[in-house]
Amino acid sequence: MMTIETVGAVLLWCTVINYGVLLLWFLVFVGAHDWLHRLHGRWFRLSAEHFDALHYAGMSLFKVGILLLNLVPYLALRLIG
Repeated sequence: MMTIETVGAVLLWCTVINYGVLLLWFLVFVGAHDWLHRLHGRWFRLSAEHFDALHYAGMSLFKVGILLLNLVPYLALRLIG
């Protein structure tokens, strides 16, 4: 049986891990932008502007998902606990 403390700990670690993934995505995108664009260019014909916009939108959506699905429930549990 999971307690509120256990669920809170799981949500906190999910938040930390997901922000780590987001940070890694950002660092790879910034540090290896040209290589990443060439790699994806093998499968999709994307201009650099479209490539950047897709990654920016993806990172934004991922960040909103982290906030809504991990951080907000964690904070709600902390408030009631």
